[in-house]
Amino acid sequence: MKKTNREQRYSERKNTEFYEFQEKTGIHFQNETLLKQAFTHSSYVNEHRRKPYEDNERLEFLGDAVLELTVSQFLYKTYPVMSEGELTKLRAAVVCEPSLVTFANELEFGKLILLGKGEEMTGGRMRPALLADVFEAYIGALYLDQGMEAVVPFLEKLVFPKISAGAFSHVMDFKSQLQEFVQRELKGSPSYRILEEKGPAHNKEFITEVSLNDIVLGRGAGRSKKEAEQFAARMALEHVKQSK
Repeated sequence: MKKTNREQRYSERKNTEFYEFQEKTGIHFQNETLLKQAFTHSSYVNEHRRKPYEDNERLEFLGDAVLELTVSQFLYKTYPVMSEGELTKLRAAVVCEPSLVTFANELEFGKLILLGKGEEMTGGRMRPALLADVFEAYIGALYLDQGMEAVVPFLEKLVFPKISAGAFSHVMDFKSQLQEFVQRELKGSPSYRILEEKGPAHNKEFITEVSLNDIVLGRGAGRSKKEAEQFAARMALEHVKQSK
């Protein structure tokens, strides 16, 4: 009987956590079974075989596809001059495990996961691969519950602003994008020049300017000439697109 009481208290606590999570995100599931399934690890199911639990692996499979499609659509519309290869590279950076872990941690997914005792004891709750899987499973569950109409706004709040803010700029070639945009829209070719070089040899900082026909389009700073040019090109792209 004592064990039953303990299980009852655990179940009530998890229900409260799921309720608070939905309040926090502003997304309330019509089918809460789907929500809980998204956070149910196979180790938990294995330890509760007498109860109707289903793990999140199938939802993870679906969520992976939904996430790729949604991110692909956003990138396609947002970066019209980016090549197929660049789009693929950027998408891979957005949906890779470290990125998904960042998104999951931002919403504190870890504390909601239903884990088996063995997995819990070995630190599974904060294991990167597990958190990434849960994030994909949540996307899959949200898609089944409310469709793309809910998935897109969720990603617009959590993921897309990070892309626009340059969180994945390390895989984006802004110079090539600017070159293509300027040649197509402004019929010219941008040029770069170093305005300033400061700091000791082991810790240099370069300030670079990019211009078109003697009109400054953007400036950027970086630890190398290449990095500074990329930042300058990024600033220039924002400028010319707003001015167009």
